[in-house]
Amino acid sequence: MIAKLQVEKLKKKFDELQAIYGDKNLDAIYGAGEICNPKICLVFMNPTGKNVSADKDWKGLKAPWLGTKNVWRFLSRVGLFDKSLLFEIEQKKPKEWDYDFAERVYKEVKRNSVYITNLCKATQKDAKPVSSKVFKKYLDLFKEEMLIVKPKIIIAFGSQVASLLLNKNVSLPRYREKYEEVKINGEVFKVFPVYYPLGQGMKNIKIAESDLKKILQKYV
Repeated sequence: MIAKLQVEKLKKKFDELQAIYGDKNLDAIYGAGEICNPKICLVFMNPTGKNVSADKDWKGLKAPWLGTKNVWRFLSRVGLFDKSLLFEIEQKKPKEWDYDFAERVYKEVKRNSVYITNLCKATQKDAKPVSSKVFKKYLDLFKEEMLIVKPKIIIAFGSQVASLLLNKNVSLPRYREKYEEVKINGEVFKVFPVYYPLGQGMKNIKIAESDLKKILQKYV
């Protein structure tokens, strides 16, 4: 079942990059959800050790935001995640997440026709900024990932991610509810820069929620 939630062929390459750019005591985190033409792909920055599946002893699904709460609250508020499952997440401490529950969460992501990934798959111990030089090492693999998944639209959270995907400096206020087309091997993808809704970006979460809702209503 896990194989249907992730792009298996890229995992080895991400593992190799983890050994170079990530924390040596943590595993890489891969994208997960609907891997066949989802209506939306959500692209975050990079995973951290707060993700319970980054632990080398974790043998289940290794996917974004497992063992955390804020991202699932955000997705629930924009209509991309079930409120009853969010209630279960709210009751769990990180160590109480198990393999079955992690898979349940991503089956719900898949049910909503969503694919969640990080531009950089290199897991770090904490949330210290990762340089754009490291992010660029993942660009080619990210493009390969998108050619396999083929999402209808791509949401690039934060100016760093958006700037790298669009290959130019992105000012988020100028891109609210707007997209640019990006060509990858002849395939055209709509990329929407959106304010980062987590961590230090929590101050912009209301803007991110509002903009994402409008994008979903208009383009999905």
